[in-house]
Amino acid sequence: MTQQIKICQNCQKEFTVEPEDFEFYEKIKVPSPTFCPECRMIRRMCFRNERNLYKKKCDATGKDIISVYSSDKPYKIYDQKYWWSDNWDPMDYGQDYNWNKSFFKQFKELLKDVPMIALFNGNAVRSEYCQHAFDSKDCYLISAALSNENMMYSNRVWDCTDSLDIYIGTGLQLCYETINCRESYCLFYSKNCRNCRNSAFLFDCVNCNDCFGCANLRNKSYFIFNKPYLKEEYKKKMQEFNLGSYKNFLEISEKFQKVFKTALYKYANLRKAVNVIGDNVEQGKNCYFCFDLFGLVENSKFLWWGGLNCTDSYDGGPGIGDKSELLYEGIDNGIQSSQTRFSVIVWGCQNTHYCFNCHSSSNLFGCVGLRHKQYCILNKQYTKEEYEELVPKIIEHMNSMPFIDKKGRVYKYGEFFPPELSPFCYNETIAQEYFPLTKEQAIEKGYQWKEPEVRNFQIDIKTQ
Repeated sequence: MTQQIKICQNCQKEFTVEPEDFEFYEKIKVPSPTFCPECRMIRRMCFRNERNLYKKKCDATGKDIISVYSSDKPYKIYDQKYWWSDNWDPMDYGQDYNWNKSFFKQFKELLKDVPMIALFNGNAVRSEYCQHAFDSKDCYLISAALSNENMMYSNRVWDCTDSLDIYIGTGLQLCYETINCRESYCLFYSKNCRNCRNSAFLFDCVNCNDCFGCANLRNKSYFIFNKPYLKEEYKKKMQEFNLGSYKNFLEISEKFQKVFKTALYKYANLRKAVNVIGDNVEQGKNCYFCFDLFGLVENSKFLWWGGLNCTDSYDGGPGIGDKSELLYEGIDNGIQSSQTRFSVIVWGCQNTHYCFNCHSSSNLFGCVGLRHKQYCILNKQYTKEEYEELVPKIIEHMNSMPFIDKKGRVYKYGEFFPPELSPFCYNETIAQEYFPLTKEQAIEKGYQWKEPEVRNFQIDIKTQ
């Protein structure tokens, strides 16, 4: 098809659907969107609570647990071990498809019935307080994370160890207070650096060792505020700084801000990138409007945070990829997946539509909490023939009886979940972080809002 200009039914602004976009939609058999890319991203963000944690009781064991769901939410919450155990079966909550009710209303009912996991924290070892994380060991309060060990207070980190207070980092060890840094050791208070060691207060430095307060350096050692020193002079000067003094630390931080403001800035952080539009993309090819992607990403559009061998995917993230292809409109979606459409926390799945927290499954439509299943609709088991006969009828029913939200936005097949179905309020999610609204603005736009809870927890675990 030729280029098409459409009007977003949410913000009423124009957006363009390119011929290659139509090719992608045809490949995964979905219609073109009716929301613009930004509104699609905000809509997905409304389903991702990364850092608002609550104390409550496990509905299965009665134990005190930490959960992303507050106690006023109408969901049954199970702790990590119990949810992943064989002590219950999400198939017990399966329901017949009701042709007299819109699909999204039926899915909302199922979402309330099936027990939720307290935290989306897969394969965690002594990492009970992590959210949207996978393969974590001895980690605490990290989120949007993959394959980390001994990490604390960090967000968007992958393959990092023994570090804390990191935002966007890969391959870091013994690092502190860095932003968008990679493959570094003992790096502190730095931004946009790669392959640096034993350094602090750096900006846009590559392959630098023992440097301090520098910007735009390449392959340098023993530099202080971009001035070279001999090795012994450098060590003496660093002792004079006396960084153990908080007063000195503040003075140096202020001095570095002047260096930071006068540094040269590259138009975008793109490395080993071919035909890429976006920022913070490494090893990308034919990617457009993509951000914070690492490790072989090809032929994709509108992706954010992820990568790791992700190809032919659109509208994903935060959290997308890891040996996956043909992903569309998903959050925390991938890990060896293919053809997952409109999904939230779907790992290791193939050919799924509208699923929430499903794992290692295939051929699912509108399912919640399933593991190692196939040919299911609304958590009910069907034969392969029954499933393949029913799915086209459900898609037709979604188009003939669409869900219409309180603001009049129409949701047919091909749209991500309406924000009204989100188990979180707008200000609990990362939507509020990237697109902040007041309570009045959020309600006017049709979003849910949560008043802050009064917290006065008593310490019940004390150090020796």
